[in-house]
Amino acid sequence: MPVLNKRFLRPGERIRVLVVDDSVVIRRLVTHALEQDAALEVVGAAANGAIALQRIPQLNPDVLTLDIEMPEMDGMETLRQVRREYPQLRVIMFSTLTERGAAVTLDALSLGADDYVTKASNEGSLDRSLARLREELVPKIHQFFHHTAGNDCGVNREHRSAPVSWSGAAAAGAPVRPFFKTRPRIVVVGVSTGGPAALGAFLPELPAAFPLPVLVVQHMPPLFTRLLAERLHTACRLAVAEAAHGDPIAAGKILIAPGDFHLKMTRGANGVQVCLDQTPPLNSCRPAVDALFASAGDVYGGAVIAAILTGMGQDGLRGVKILQAQGAHILAQDEGSSVVWGMPGAVVRAGLADRVLPLSQVAREIQRIASRN
Repeated sequence: MPVLNKRFLRPGERIRVLVVDDSVVIRRLVTHALEQDAALEVVGAAANGAIALQRIPQLNPDVLTLDIEMPEMDGMETLRQVRREYPQLRVIMFSTLTERGAAVTLDALSLGADDYVTKASNEGSLDRSLARLREELVPKIHQFFHHTAGNDCGVNREHRSAPVSWSGAAAAGAPVRPFFKTRPRIVVVGVSTGGPAALGAFLPELPAAFPLPVLVVQHMPPLFTRLLAERLHTACRLAVAEAAHGDPIAAGKILIAPGDFHLKMTRGANGVQVCLDQTPPLNSCRPAVDALFASAGDVYGGAVIAAILTGMGQDGLRGVKILQAQGAHILAQDEGSSVVWGMPGAVVRAGLADRVLPLSQVAREIQRIASRN
């Protein structure tokens, strides 16, 4: 699935959204929540996928919010057709916090959906439902666009971004800061938006004899992370599982942070083990990449390979600073292969990345570093 680059908005240009849901109440709720952001314009609504496909060429939206369960044409079939006919259109799925909802959402992400939000359940009031939509959906729409200077439109500063340039050496994957590195003993990975596809692309490239344990934080809620681990297990040569408290951390296994728990590690009499906790979220995230990376630094010092991949925001930046100061190997996914270059971009802008690589080269680079004496 090709990666779409962020689109630059002209001064005064708004992001055009088409809302697709069979529930009149949900369509109105989503429309009201989005239209409170001056940078967004809801250009239409549709009760099912067939109607949405008719309206896309008429309304020319930038973003589609797409329900999964709809009559006549459901969200999955709509997504397939949108990806064939309108490959540049951003699609955000509405999911439910159920096993089927999680499974279908992962299917949608593998088919090319850009992101998802979970539907509010038992919010208790219209105001709370609106607030939740504004907090979750609005930033996920903004992450796909560059808000250029002069294009204020009421958008918050955290939604503004500009392209970053770096040296040709870094862009080609050459070392940015060559100096002595500690021999690695663990790989830690942080990823968010676009993560399931990214993990599904690079983790299966690690060989069965890969000599280091691999721990992953993917921003996802409970249930989603277990199903993600199960899917990766069928695709990878290494065993993959959702991490459980007390699991040994050893070569031959990839552990995925469970939703709503920070994934950390502790050293005991029997070696290094998984430590899960529900301390407050970091960067509004639990699990948080910063929690994993900082814990890796506490236990392994600089004997770490840290890979920061596609994702919105800056989670992982503080953890990378800790690891980099101890001599860890820091890899960042490049902008061209990222669905959203927020997390890796923050690391690159801070000058912390040893290599900036396309996703297709990440596994190879990790193996190269791991095999060095």
